Amino acid sequence: MPDPRDASPYDALLLLSFGGPEGPDDVIPFLENVTRGRGIPRERLKEVGEHYFGFGGVSPINAQNRALLDALRKDFADHGLDLPVYWGNRNWAPYLTDTLREMVADGRRRILVLATSAYASYSGCRQYRENLADALAALEAEGLELPRIDKLRHYFNHPGFLEPMIDGVVESLADLPEEVRSGAHIAFSTHSIPLSAADTSGPVESHGDGGAYVTQHLDVARTIADAVRERTGEDHPWQLVYQSRSGAPHIPWLEPDICDHLEERHAAGVPAVVIAPIGFVSDHMEVLYDLDTEARAKAEELGLPMRRSATVGDAPRFAAAVRDLVLERAAVERGEEVRPCALGALGPSHQLCPVGCCPARTPRPAAAGADSPYA
Repeated sequence: MPDPRDASPYDALLLLSFGGPEGPDDVIPFLENVTRGRGIPRERLKEVGEHYFGFGGVSPINAQNRALLDALRKDFADHGLDLPVYWGNRNWAPYLTDTLREMVADGRRRILVLATSAYASYSGCRQYRENLADALAALEAEGLELPRIDKLRHYFNHPGFLEPMIDGVVESLADLPEEVRSGAHIAFSTHSIPLSAADTSGPVESHGDGGAYVTQHLDVARTIADAVRERTGEDHPWQLVYQSRSGAPHIPWLEPDICDHLEERHAAGVPAVVIAPIGFVSDHMEVLYDLDTEARAKAEELGLPMRRSATVGDAPRFAAAVRDLVLERAAVERGEEVRPCALGALGPSHQLCPVGCCPARTPRPAAAGADSPYA
């Protein structure tokens, strides 16, 4: 077993996330960052910005990342793991390049990265690796000594990620009126992505028919549903559904949409629904708006009792899972034998993204993988 206090050769952990606006004046500049290079008109950005303006122009994601940082630092300190934790974002302050520059100035040379996305996909994995390559290129242009960066493996099936969600579904079922509880349907929700991106997600051998993205989510949904049945004695029907579609209407994306699914389930006579947002680490804007606002309004329109279960957020078990992943990867780097933790049928994910994993439409350098230009 890895030494519970030895993270060598790593000297820092970087929490890498999406970022979000923290006030009304931030909303449009933030959305311009998110959509840069796509040619989306400013008027369309203003329409999307209404989602944020409805919450005071503040996305909850930054506050949730701060809470996760606190949870990680506390867990590490409580277990004698001396590993500083930094935070950088793709689309808003603190920006990734600025954080890496700070880490280099602090003398960090072997950095592990935790991305706030648990599954394989271009936007959830490779794009973050591209962001890392862009940041390293900027530091290189400044003449700075470049650190070596590795990314923690996908943690969609780690017990510390799954078990808080299992608890959340059980608690949500228990909160339903007793007369509809036993017949409740579970809708496991995640972010919709284009079919072309889904089909090429994960390693090359996983490509096709939804790729690793759909396969991993289905395994998580099945694992949670099985655990719920064991705890409650009830076998609840379930389905994987999607939300937050944002692309052109002529491009096929993963379906069914959560609101369409609620209508279909209501028409089929389902007495209640629990929505479990398994594709999200925390309750950020797409959870608050697409589920707690739009999907809830649809359920109320239909007269369909609905509960939304919690994401893992800063749960102590998730912080402990990150510590486990850090120690696991450190032991691998030291050449030690490890037994990675994983629930479900798929087993632990790869430690290093292989060549051809979650390819971009236009090839770009990506760090922290087998094809990284930064060894």
